[in-house]
Amino acid sequence: MRLTSYTDYSLRVLIYLGTNTEEKLVNIKEIADTYSISKNHLMKVTYNLGKMGYIETVRGRNGGMRLAMDPVDINMGEVVRKTEEDFYLVECFESGSKCVITPVCSLKHILNEALNQFLKVLDQYTLEDVIENNVLLKQYLSVK
Repeated sequence: MRLTSYTDYSLRVLIYLGTNTEEKLVNIKEIADTYSISKNHLMKVTYNLGKMGYIETVRGRNGGMRLAMDPVDINMGEVVRKTEEDFYLVECFESGSKCVITPVCSLKHILNEALNQFLKVLDQYTLEDVIENNVLLKQYLSVK
């Protein structure tokens, strides 16, 4: 299984903002430059993270963003569920599958169980768990 770039970028934004312990406003360019990601991609990601309530955005000349929640309240499984379009690991997960063995194949159920376990593990962690080694993380991200 592979998460989409959208989910990956969403998680990276949250990690970056979570290491911002001074709670200064961070701009998209700063995050884009740090991760070498397109600003246009991050604009969509941050907009939706704001709509979901994970980040707070401030417009204007001195605007930027910061976490809107405490990192301990941001569940990794929830973020992945909200940012992934779907979890169709194989064609038969979708309605209208053209695979001829779909009606009798057990693989769909096995893959669904694996997906559920994957999400169950993510549900055990929060952003706080991800950023707990804050000093080293800040060095790698060059967060001041």
